[in-house]
Amino acid sequence: MGHNHDHTHHHHAEGNIKVAFYLNLAFTLVEIVGGLYTNSLAILSDALHDLGDSLSLGLSWYFQKLSRKGRTDTFSYGYKRFSLLGALINAIILIVGSVLILIHAIPELFDPSQTDAEGMMYLAILGVLVNGAAVLKLRKGKSLNEKVVTLHLLEDVLGWVAVLVGSILMQFFDLPIIDPLFSTLIAVWVLWNVLKNLRKSMLVLLQGIPREVSIREIREKLEALPEVLDIHDCHIWSMDGEYNVLTIHIKLNKNYQLAEQAELKSKFRHILAHASISHITMEFEGPEEQCGG
Repeated sequence: MGHNHDHTHHHHAEGNIKVAFYLNLAFTLVEIVGGLYTNSLAILSDALHDLGDSLSLGLSWYFQKLSRKGRTDTFSYGYKRFSLLGALINAIILIVGSVLILIHAIPELFDPSQTDAEGMMYLAILGVLVNGAAVLKLRKGKSLNEKVVTLHLLEDVLGWVAVLVGSILMQFFDLPIIDPLFSTLIAVWVLWNVLKNLRKSMLVLLQGIPREVSIREIREKLEALPEVLDIHDCHIWSMDGEYNVLTIHIKLNKNYQLAEQAELKSKFRHILAHASISHITMEFEGPEEQCGG
């Protein structure tokens, strides 16, 4: 039952990312032509950003697909971590793209060139619609990968709203600085969000304790039981930001028979059922036993 739900969820995530990928790629090409035609740095910088997004989405789609594969001789936990790799590559691409935008936009602030504001406006309306559709498709996503991708597309929508406002202003006022100013603001905002996401991905990659899990709470719950003398070697990490793994050594108050141990394991698992842990490995020790771990 759980496996089937998981399979459906991954299939759904993969389908969402696929749709977003094709939408983004097609629109990136429109954007490059439009940016050159209107001589708008904001649109060209967004095109670069979108090109990065398209590559990211392609990788996300591939890694999401790969992460559905089962266990192999090489990867005993399966391919769940690969979606995390997708999230990391995405973040790096966006950081490089944002830095490139800033390198071009900052000098333009001091010597802005004229742009076709009306053309920019029409392109911006199209941008809001296309990226908005992709966000709606992805916003219910649960995986770290889908969240990173949704963030990409959401920042695109906001970027286009900014370009739309700027193009309308430029039609009424002689303010060519708006174009490089907006492209700088978009790039800085993107950088800030990517770095935040990168922190989350790095926490998973470096096997940090998932934020939603409390080791202290787990210890307290188990140590409060009469059968338990001590808890040690307690390790929790996450495979991909969703699938959390716990390994734990439990010193028992007496030497229990195998059948009794099985009952205890079942009891402990039930106690930890709501602790956001997907996979638990328990090792029992007798009261006199020295831990070799």
